[in-house]
Amino acid sequence: MSSLKGKIITVVGSGLIGRSWAMVFLSGGYKVKIYDNKPGQASGAITEIRKQLEELQQAKMLRGNLSAAEQLSLLSSHDDLQQALEGAFFVQECVFEDLEAKQTVFLEVENLVPESVIISSSTSCLMPSNVFSRVQNRTRCIISHPVNPPYYVRLVELVPHPETLSAVMDVAYSLMTDVGQAPVRLKKEIDGFALNRVQYAIIAESWRLVQDGVISVKDIDLVMSEGLGMRYAFIGPIETMHLNAPEGMEDYLQRYNEGMKRVLTTFGPVPDFSGEPAARIIKEVCELIPSEHEHLTARRERRDHLLMGLAKLKK
Repeated sequence: MSSLKGKIITVVGSGLIGRSWAMVFLSGGYKVKIYDNKPGQASGAITEIRKQLEELQQAKMLRGNLSAAEQLSLLSSHDDLQQALEGAFFVQECVFEDLEAKQTVFLEVENLVPESVIISSSTSCLMPSNVFSRVQNRTRCIISHPVNPPYYVRLVELVPHPETLSAVMDVAYSLMTDVGQAPVRLKKEIDGFALNRVQYAIIAESWRLVQDGVISVKDIDLVMSEGLGMRYAFIGPIETMHLNAPEGMEDYLQRYNEGMKRVLTTFGPVPDFSGEPAARIIKEVCELIPSEHEHLTARRERRDHLLMGLAKLKK
């Protein structure tokens, strides 16, 4: 990746995810052009990024080897897409999660960049075959799905279009590794990718347990934060299985195969997350964490600091 150092990455969309991607790429020493089709939005994003980088530096939590000022010197804002794309080798799309909007962006981008430029989407659940359906050359297209907030949670899911070249996946993987993210490769597209399929399975069963009166909202969150989450932050579910029996995975399956299948057959249907059960759960959540802006902002800031601390521990 040394040959790419100092090269240009264009971030299309200046919202939360776009700003976060810009900060991640800047931390790796890349020049970043941030674009938004709403006049003034991109320049406003730079103001917010400057504030965050300076705060991170003061808290000694700034990523990378460059100072906040050095990173900011690599950043520019643009209201003109063609100007924003000039010289870029990698384009990271970060517009809102709407299929038509993303398809329109990629159609415009493809017409303005050379064939060698990699076109990447931040979509969290739209299938690559749908997102890139209007692009002519889909061999250079890829999903690079971050986890919110990307600056603190380093996982990136790389999901190929059926036509994506392996070389494109390799460059994306190397880039993400170079800027300090933790990329994983999906071998083929699947609805929800990997992270959201696992996340939604946990959400669904947690919701059912609360909805059916088995456990409270507070206690189901403790099951994760003080139980599963403590070990899953360092080792995944498959390694956990391997380590949780004296003789490893084969031993684990022999011991717990029947129990796992018995419990899994008791799982209920997919919740609809609405109506009276949803109202009850929302009320219980809001009693624990008021939904006023200042309360949520404070909790998010605490979350971000804890996540950064965890990331440092894992290094």
